[in-house]
Amino acid sequence: MTPEITPDALLRIRAFRAIDERLATSGQITYDDIAALDTAGFDLVINLAPADPDRYPESGWRIVQRGMAYVHIPVSWEQPDPKHLDLFFDILAQNRRRKVFVHCIANKRVSTFVYLYRTLREGVADDVAKADMHAIWDPESLPQWKSFVAHARPA
Repeated sequence: MTPEITPDALLRIRAFRAIDERLATSGQITYDDIAALDTAGFDLVINLAPADPDRYPESGWRIVQRGMAYVHIPVSWEQPDPKHLDLFFDILAQNRRRKVFVHCIANKRVSTFVYLYRTLREGVADDVAKADMHAIWDPESLPQWKSFVAHARPA
């Protein structure tokens, strides 16, 4: 199944990836990208980047002003926390009928979280979900992320 790609403006977002017709991911969005997300029909934007007052501090406010919901889960790059993954799983499960856009800084946190959600909660085949994640990066390349994935997916 080919995901529906909406406005061309989405394709200009850093590391944009359409997972399916209701879920897309990317790296850091700009203020201009918020209008494209709205136009594309996204209902919920989830930010997994740490809080940073210098990096688009009004993003959440601007997203909400356009009528979309906004959730911020500040995931540490150095020490990703399983409680953040659990929260992410809960939010996606509660919003499975909505069109959801998830971003961080480079789409590495997000691609890993989405891979885990798809395989552990949605039953997507590992190789299918892993292909989307590997289009962005391989968490096996960093010990903290390799450990995080192994903890989430026990043998």
